[in-house]
Amino acid sequence: MATTFDRKHRIVVLGGGPGGYEAALSGAQLGADVTLIERSGIGGSAVLTDVVPSKTLIATAEAANEIAGSGELGLQFYTRGDDGKAQRPEIAVNLRKMNQRLLRLARSQSDDMHGTLEEAGVRIVEGEGHFESASTLSVRTDAKGTDFDSFDFDTAVVSVGATPRTLPTAKPDGERILTWTQLYGISELPSHLIVVGSGVTGAEFASAYLALGTKVTLVSSRDRVLPGEDADAADVIENVFKRNGMNVLSKSRAESAVRDGDEVVVTLEGGRQVRGSHVLIAVGSTPNTGGIGLDKIGVETTASGHIRVNRVARTSVPNIYAAGDCTDFLPLASVASVQGRTGVFHALGDEVRPIIRRNVASNIFTYPEIATVGWQQNAIEEGLRGGRVFKLPLAHNARAKMHGFKDGFVKLIAGKDTPTIVGGVIVAPKASELLLALSIAIEQRLTVDQFARAWAVYPSLSGSLTDAARAMHIPQIDNE
Repeated sequence: MATTFDRKHRIVVLGGGPGGYEAALSGAQLGADVTLIERSGIGGSAVLTDVVPSKTLIATAEAANEIAGSGELGLQFYTRGDDGKAQRPEIAVNLRKMNQRLLRLARSQSDDMHGTLEEAGVRIVEGEGHFESASTLSVRTDAKGTDFDSFDFDTAVVSVGATPRTLPTAKPDGERILTWTQLYGISELPSHLIVVGSGVTGAEFASAYLALGTKVTLVSSRDRVLPGEDADAADVIENVFKRNGMNVLSKSRAESAVRDGDEVVVTLEGGRQVRGSHVLIAVGSTPNTGGIGLDKIGVETTASGHIRVNRVARTSVPNIYAAGDCTDFLPLASVASVQGRTGVFHALGDEVRPIIRRNVASNIFTYPEIATVGWQQNAIEEGLRGGRVFKLPLAHNARAKMHGFKDGFVKLIAGKDTPTIVGGVIVAPKASELLLALSIAIEQRLTVDQFARAWAVYPSLSGSLTDAARAMHIPQIDNE
């Protein structure tokens, strides 16, 4: 139950992305007076230029994958030519229509979130905010910087997000050299897309454009794609990439990218050059924390500009909280939402459960997807904790065979001496939809036997989870 205040608690939220949205909504639901400051639209970059449009693009790519693989299921697509003979049609991508759709969906989502906040009683102000003190925020409400509003607050939540990191030797121009927020403005499907960066963002876009029929070269400075992920999972994705025709350049660091007419030239360390029609720079992001007055009020940041927060999203200033990609936590929209809600609950005295970083579920939207939660195999191998690992290939699953899914697996991690589930990895189409069961098991500290006793439909992909759990059973047999 929220604390009862002598006067209405004033909350100011700076930034309307997933973290700011959830913070504002939670504050209003608990009876606080909430003002949300946003400069570009509710939902922020996550909804308008990042998560929603990129995953919509990926959904289109998944549909293309399914059509391309339908022949194995016995489906054939033909048209009749002028001579009456059957002809195999080509699958064409209408890039303009696709981009219009994904931007329309993003705007629709933003509008829905705006309406929800208004219905809850949140005051929404369009503008750019700057902290004048630990209790006052000024907001520039016009482009010229001549009109300002000022808001006093008891609690503030900073959720200003991040922008794509760029390289001084590969400056985006919005036409041929692009960040991931600029991809939706091009009018033609790249004939050859060079992706610089093999982390999550680079791998996702490389996977999507490959499925849409684009020639893709992926430039990775490491020895494999997705270097921060489960090694088995990364190997599956890299093998799929290469089998489908992607050119993966491992241990190749890009030094520059420049335009040469209608082409781009990416120069690698050592002087090797790669030519393509477009290049996507996917080398991380930079927090939007500069110039908003954090240093003035004593909010601590890292060397990279990320705001330091604890497990309840509190900063070094007691009444200032922060959420999302601008913090030094995990750059996930789901995490931002939980941080925003947790911070407001903590500020208002409601019941709070501190965020356990290790228990955060995440997903990489390649094809197939990679979903992870809890302790991972590398931690077991490095001796950070004891544990047992069991991997079950997806190819053994009856439902996967029906759909022609050959790549992927389910991996469960349990305690070494106890059967409690502590982690897992799923590599499969729609792995993001399968992970919730494992996430619940870890939060509730279920054993492999308890998890295996839950009913999975046969045939189903989720059946591989219970099959893996059964395989990890530790017999409790009294031999005396």
